Amino acid sequence: MFSNRQAAGRQLARALTQWRGTQPVVLGLPRGGVVVAAEVARSLAGTLDVLPVRKLRAPGNPELAIGAISEDGGSYINQEIVNLTGATPAYIAAECRDRRAELAAQGASFRQARPRGPVTGQVVIVVDDGLATGATMIAGVQAIALNQPRELIVAVPVSPPETLNTIRKLAGVDHLVCLHTPAWFQGVGQFYEDFTPTSDAEVLAVLATATG
Repeated sequence: MFSNRQAAGRQLARALTQWRGTQPVVLGLPRGGVVVAAEVARSLAGTLDVLPVRKLRAPGNPELAIGAISEDGGSYINQEIVNLTGATPAYIAAECRDRRAELAAQGASFRQARPRGPVTGQVVIVVDDGLATGATMIAGVQAIALNQPRELIVAVPVSPPETLNTIRKLAGVDHLVCLHTPAWFQGVGQFYEDFTPTSDAEVLAVLATATG
């Protein structure tokens, strides 16, 4: 159990000490992942950045992801969950369109605080506050892998084992670091004492005050 995202980030950083001295680019997935990533970047003397992604919501269940889209325009669709939820091609197309508009607005705001930095040839650590279906992480990793980092590490405080297995098999992922892999998993929030939603304003404040 983590007291909050900051504490989770500090614990995660201790598991990533082998990359201290590599000047890593630490990418946080919005919104909560940026708070965790800030602690990792601070501990490893890395550069904090944001990796805008947006969850594609299941019909009738906005908390469940049927996939995700990335800042670069890429998308990931979890066909198994699509089949389970009955999401039609028309629904998915409309959801992609709506989420892309939101992602563009959010990304423009974040980039005012932290212009996009290079990742090609860099050690890149992609961080979230936890994984459930892993859809947003998959979309983010696929986007970063296309930019050919020197080394790509995925790091999260908690994830169900089956999601980790999916992430581990992604092309471009060199290392996977996860502190807890509980067999009984209902949601990321169950592993935090304080899992208050992170706002865009909080993300902007973290990005604006980060060094590097």
